[in-house]
Amino acid sequence: MSEEVQRARRVVFYGPGDLAAGVHADRVADLVAQFDPANVPDAINDVLELHHVALYLENGMLPRAWTAEEVQEARDKEPRIRGAILRFFSRIDDSNVHTAIAGIDHEYHRALVDLLGRSKAYERCDAARMLDALRSTGVSLVTMLTSKKLVRAYDSEIRTELLSEVKNAEYLVSKFLDGEGREYIHLPPSFSAIDARILMDRYIDGADANPNYVGLVGSAPVDPVSGVDAKLKLKARRRRERMDEEFFKTNEGVRSGVELSISETQDEPVSSESEEMVTKVVFSARWLEDTTDYPSILNNVQHVFKFADHQCLLTLPAYPADLGTIERLIGVRGKADYHRGIAFRTADTKSLLEVRMLHDFLRSKKIDLEHVISWFFGDYLAQEFGAVNFSFTPTGDGTNYLQKVRHVFAEMESVASQFSLYVEDGELDRDLLSISADQVRYRSIPTLVQGKYLRITDVAEISNVLHLLFSDQSRLNYIRKELRERNAAQLLIQHEVAYADFREHQTASLDYLLDLGILKDTGARVELADAEQFMILWSLFHKEAANYYHLSPAGRTVADGLVAQGWVARHSTLLSEAEAKYFNYFLNNIEFSNGPQLRNKYAHGAQPDSGGEDAYYRDYLIALRLVLALVIKINDDFCLADQEAADGVQGPETA
Repeated sequence: MSEEVQRARRVVFYGPGDLAAGVHADRVADLVAQFDPANVPDAINDVLELHHVALYLENGMLPRAWTAEEVQEARDKEPRIRGAILRFFSRIDDSNVHTAIAGIDHEYHRALVDLLGRSKAYERCDAARMLDALRSTGVSLVTMLTSKKLVRAYDSEIRTELLSEVKNAEYLVSKFLDGEGREYIHLPPSFSAIDARILMDRYIDGADANPNYVGLVGSAPVDPVSGVDAKLKLKARRRRERMDEEFFKTNEGVRSGVELSISETQDEPVSSESEEMVTKVVFSARWLEDTTDYPSILNNVQHVFKFADHQCLLTLPAYPADLGTIERLIGVRGKADYHRGIAFRTADTKSLLEVRMLHDFLRSKKIDLEHVISWFFGDYLAQEFGAVNFSFTPTGDGTNYLQKVRHVFAEMESVASQFSLYVEDGELDRDLLSISADQVRYRSIPTLVQGKYLRITDVAEISNVLHLLFSDQSRLNYIRKELRERNAAQLLIQHEVAYADFREHQTASLDYLLDLGILKDTGARVELADAEQFMILWSLFHKEAANYYHLSPAGRTVADGLVAQGWVARHSTLLSEAEAKYFNYFLNNIEFSNGPQLRNKYAHGAQPDSGGEDAYYRDYLIALRLVLALVIKINDDFCLADQEAADGVQGPETA
């Protein structure tokens, strides 16, 4: 057999969940059967292959055709295989390291540095000799960095090598900043945060810098451990902007975005269509003209602009379910990034244009949108719910947009604090408000109704169910060309699919959902077992929450059952988890490092001066959008509490 064929056949263990494991099953069986402790291979690739065979044995990944006796015999050999491997590596020292590890297959490099560490070879071998041997056989620096024992044994030498090449900064970005979390990269003890900063600074200036990595530095949180400080972040942001400008000088890109217009002839309040990657939204001028009273204006924001769905869950946040397959797999994301995909960017642009359109339209009618918000807090809440002492003070006429945006952010924090005090005490004491004005924690704003949101727990079953039903990566989405949809739920709703239509490899997952009562088999077709259950599960997947008090009585019964199963828990906050993240993304750096941090910047007078009044106007619109979203959530909370009080229903005491 040629060396190329032999190499292609070699056993490699990629992990217990690897789908290619079956490819190596026969060779694993052969090597286990042939293993003889008295006649152990002495070629490095053969020894490392035995190490991977031992990993198969350790994880119980053995041929299905084996009998119980064969399985036991193989497992009995595992300690002797490991002993033989350790004896081989224990003989490596300065005198033979070059010849002992020469010619290693690339797939075995990481196992090599690991086994050299386990056998204490780094303690027996001089740094120069060992590192030269590793380089000679093709082991890369990043592979060396996977061995904590290696970088500790050869501390100063690895530090020197890291600093010798600007591109090595990418290893630091991968370790500290990449959302994929390259924790397996170890740095030598002498490699300091100053070293890291110097290396990343040189990298940002370099001609070969990767825009994705530069972007990660620009959006990273300031951290003394990683070496990222404010100056480095700013430098990276400016370099990324220049890189983008250069790229689009020679690349036209794809046209995308949102077009918004007002029609004099359209009867329906709003219409929408998509053309390639452009969303076109048309509003009826007649509808807008007829709905300029304050309650209708706010209703338009919620229902016509669709800032919230039928459960009053905001449509504005970035929801993981909206990410496409390519968006999830391609590109890099910082550890503290708010993950924004195309769907979020489209919704963000659309909602901001809608707020601008509404603001300008109302101004043409001598109506100030801030006065509408002020009416909601000062008049509406008192008249409808008896909630007095609330206030939102509009900015005065002639105020520039820099002053307006500062004022609106301050007033937004004020109304959030007012609502929190009202929930806690059952009334709003303005004197107490004045002496307890801490920064608002949007994740912790309380609610008037206990157990408002359903959220999934860490029980594996609920995650499995949601994946199988709604993920575009579910194994149940595709049966054949005529029977396929984006997800399994759509497939079962839109097609009459019988159990027998599914393929053999799909039946285990199908049986799983049937056994759990998520699906039912009528004989003629497989279908969703319960519509109320389906709607809750849909909301949990797509909005990461379901609003208990917007469910029907039958839906609440289903929800109670899911709580009893341990699949979901009820939480008592004004905002859902995703909604709180949305506010934090725009306003502060509590959770995310890639947001505009508008509240922090304007509160501290640290807003950038680039862009002038146009930039302040955009930030003002963002501030209005956030306040309008808060109005929607607070109004819904009061309405739900009022309805529950009328019905005499009390929710459970929950977190």
